[in-house]
Amino acid sequence: MQIKKTVITPQKENFPQWYHDVVKNAELAENSDVRGCGIVRPYGYKIWELIKKELSQKIEDTGVENVYFPIFVPIENLEIEKEHVKGFSPELAVVTHAGGEKLVNQLAVRPTSETAMYKTYAKWIQSYKDLPLRLNQWNNVVRWEKRPRPFLRWSEFFMAGRPYRVC
Repeated sequence: MQIKKTVITPQKENFPQWYHDVVKNAELAENSDVRGCGIVRPYGYKIWELIKKELSQKIEDTGVENVYFPIFVPIENLEIEKEHVKGFSPELAVVTHAGGEKLVNQLAVRPTSETAMYKTYAKWIQSYKDLPLRLNQWNNVVRWEKRPRPFLRWSEFFMAGRPYRVC
């Protein structure tokens, strides 16, 4: 049996390389064939599940309920908040074709969870009696990152629970 020697760069010497070495040697994740995207390996995914389970319980204990919104967001939803979009527009992934045809209305692939929710909130909240609206969504977010990092800033990454309270 051959023993594999693990080399981990000292944290004080080069923090980004140390982080990469730890993720690789612990077999938490690896790069996929798509630049900036990753594969979460079983041990890494188990850690995510435990974090999510703990956070989800804490969030639900405060009376927040889970919901799910689609991963596709109409471009018009983003254009409503031009200032918001300006900050990450180069990182935006847009669907222009589907089913072999050009789409009439282009779709962003969820750059944030908020952009998918606001128009719906406007329909759900008709008066103060509909408040507070306390929701949480667990989802993936897609941003075409310039400098991807495993778990932290892949082009597709898990969005930890963020309770939304509309008052």
